[in-house]
Amino acid sequence: MQPADWISFIAQFAYLNRRQRQAGITLLRGNAPHDATVALLESVAQPRLACPACHAHQLHRHGHAHGLQRYRCVPCGRTFNALTGTPLSRLRHKSLWIAYADCLLDSRSVRQAAQQLGLHRNTTFRWRHRFLRVARTDRPHGLHGIAEADELYVLESEKGSRQMTRPARRRGGHARQRGISDEQVCILVARDRTGQTLDFITGKGALTKAQLHRCLLPVIDKDVLLVTDGHAAYRAFAREAGISHQAVNLRAGIRVQGAAHVQNVNAYHSRLRDWLRPFRGVATRYLPNYLGWRWILDARRIRSPETLLKATLGAFPHLTVT
Repeated sequence: MQPADWISFIAQFAYLNRRQRQAGITLLRGNAPHDATVALLESVAQPRLACPACHAHQLHRHGHAHGLQRYRCVPCGRTFNALTGTPLSRLRHKSLWIAYADCLLDSRSVRQAAQQLGLHRNTTFRWRHRFLRVARTDRPHGLHGIAEADELYVLESEKGSRQMTRPARRRGGHARQRGISDEQVCILVARDRTGQTLDFITGKGALTKAQLHRCLLPVIDKDVLLVTDGHAAYRAFAREAGISHQAVNLRAGIRVQGAAHVQNVNAYHSRLRDWLRPFRGVATRYLPNYLGWRWILDARRIRSPETLLKATLGAFPHLTVT
C-alpha cells in the first residue's frame, strides 16, 4: 500500500464504533470473527454436552461442519453439534452474531440492525426472537420484603398474522372503545425494593383476582408486604392468599404513605412504554420476548454482547438476588 493510501485508510479509524474496532483488533491478531464466535459458543456448550435425542453423555468427535465440531452419540448413533436443539440451531452468518447481540443491547430496530450488518431485515427479525427465546427466561425466582404491583395495558396487535380477526391498524393505531376493553392486553408488573422485577401477560381486558392467584402467588413470600393501587382485585387476592397488603389511593392524589408507594413499579412502566414506542405496535404473540428484552436492559446484568450470546444458550450471569 502506498503511503498516501495508508494515511487515507487510517483516517477512517476515527469513524469506527466500538464493535468495529474490536473486530479489527481480532483480525489483526489472526482470529476471524467466525472463529471467535464458534469458540465462545462451544466453550459454553462443552460442560453440559449431551445427545439431544437420548440425552446420553457417551459421545466422540465426528468431524466438522459449518465451522462447528460435530459429535456422534455412542448409544443411539445420532450426530449433532453444540447448537443442535438450541434457538441458534441452523442460523447462518455466525461471524455477525456478536455484532447483532450488540445491536440488541443498543435497542436497534430490525431495519437499523440489517443496515448495520449488511443483512436482510427478515434475517435480523428472525435473529431477534431466536436470541431472546432463552435469554428472556433469566428472571428472579421470587420477590421479598416490600413488593409493588401494578398493571399496564397495551393495544392488542396481530401484526404479522396471516389470518387476522379484524381490520389492520396502521402504525399501532387506536382502540375503538374508551377505557379498558378486550382490545387491550394486560401486563402485570411486580417489583420489590431491591429492583427485582417480574412481569406477566395476564390476557385481554381488566385484571382479575384469579389471574393474580395464578401469577403472583407462586413468586412472592408469605411475609411480603404487597403495595398496590386501589384496584379491588388486589384486595381480594391478598385477603384470600393471607398476605399483608396496603393500597395507595392514587385517585385522591395520595402517592406516598410512609414506605408504602408504587413509585418504583410506575417508573418501570414509564421506561417500558417509552422503550416500546419506537417499535410502533409490538405483536402480542411476541410480547413476552420484548418484556424479557426490556428486563435485560433494565437490570443491566448483561452488559456485553458476548454475555448476551452466552445467555441465548442458557448460560446466565450469576443472580445475586433471588
